[in-house]
Amino acid sequence: MKDQCNITSFVDELDHVDEILTEISNLGRRTVATPLLKKDYSCFVEDDDRVLMLASARHISALCKKGQLPSFELAGPRRDIYFDPAKTKCAVVTCGGLCPGINDVIRAIVMTLFYGYGVKPILGIKFGLRGFIPSYGLDVVELTPENVARIHEYGGTILGSSRGPQPAEEIVNALERMNVSILFTIGGDGTFRASKKIVDEINSRGLKIAVIAIPKTIDNDIFLVSKTFGFDTAVEMACTAIKSAHTEAIGAPNGVGLVKLMGRYSGFIAAAASIALREVNYCLIPEDDFDLEGEKGLLAELERRLERRGHAVIVVAEGAGQKYFADQPKETDPSGNVKLGDIGKLLKDRISEHFVSKGKEINVKYIDPSYIIRSVPANVDDSLYCGNLGQNAVHAAMAGKTDMMISLWNDRYVHIPLESATLRRKQVNLKSRFWMSVLESTGQPSLKNE
Repeated sequence: MKDQCNITSFVDELDHVDEILTEISNLGRRTVATPLLKKDYSCFVEDDDRVLMLASARHISALCKKGQLPSFELAGPRRDIYFDPAKTKCAVVTCGGLCPGINDVIRAIVMTLFYGYGVKPILGIKFGLRGFIPSYGLDVVELTPENVARIHEYGGTILGSSRGPQPAEEIVNALERMNVSILFTIGGDGTFRASKKIVDEINSRGLKIAVIAIPKTIDNDIFLVSKTFGFDTAVEMACTAIKSAHTEAIGAPNGVGLVKLMGRYSGFIAAAASIALREVNYCLIPEDDFDLEGEKGLLAELERRLERRGHAVIVVAEGAGQKYFADQPKETDPSGNVKLGDIGKLLKDRISEHFVSKGKEINVKYIDPSYIIRSVPANVDDSLYCGNLGQNAVHAAMAGKTDMMISLWNDRYVHIPLESATLRRKQVNLKSRFWMSVLESTGQPSLKNE
């Protein structure tokens, strides 16, 4: 399931590879021997070690004919590094919404810096980017192996988070005041755009500060990342909610279990959970439009389903069906994201109204586990993944890499330029084998009247 969801369904969409930058920025020549040499490491990599962007035989053959074979720089420790560990200070900041695994990434960064490279101090910036701005009056905390030792057992982020832009000039001012050499930013698309602005401001001042981004979004919608951390945990928790909805549905006459999951613009969680459980009858995602009314609409189809089986389970991503809120005023959150209409509540009300108007019994049980899902600790798979992301972020930073994101791509950890990572949003490909698996699992027909 993981391979279908995170790689196959996405790689098919990489049809304009020429616009994807692959070269990574470096702060300068690496002239310091890494302390890892003293630890008998044998897994060093070179900058010319590469991972193919497209790994299928069909893609490789086509690109070879064009004289192109794009690839990403392989992540991992280098024998020579740019920063002198004894004179290096680092900072870590977490931004945006919560997601399982943030603390795991923080812990991996601290442990690798401290034990791998002997770097200290390591600063934790409180409550996102606003922690850099003096007017907020937020303290900076020192991160040590002792105070991060067990944070992976807890959800959320020990540093706190926030949304909303902050001036890049003031952020770089703070980095200069604190004498920070490396900044690790943990966040999603908005955080990456902010990181890019910070890099541009650093470059304009001629400073030697590395900025390394770690992709965090529970929706799994970051471009050029096979899977974002927290996604596996989110799917696992979503399945628990769906099982409860199924139990409720079969326990009442004409029972409908309705579960709303995360997914503003990409329905990966809803789709993956639907495949995993095989108890979902309708999976509604932002990428696939649906109608409520009409002979082929959801309400008519649901009516036929209940006549046949007496119960149904509907999973809907939060960004699905937003056309039904087109007449509402558009509001935005502090990060500039449009506030979505509550599709879960709308479906609950419309389903109830439809059956009541026909004099038919209906029992709709609505479950929205979103805040529970995003606040839990990471499961084992995500915890392992977060550890690898954090460790590779440190190796890249100490080597003087900057303006980049750590990514998992074709089962290898790689370096992706921030400019490429923010080109577009990853979405479910409706022509992919992954989405076909959803349709085969649910048995749902097209819910469009056209």
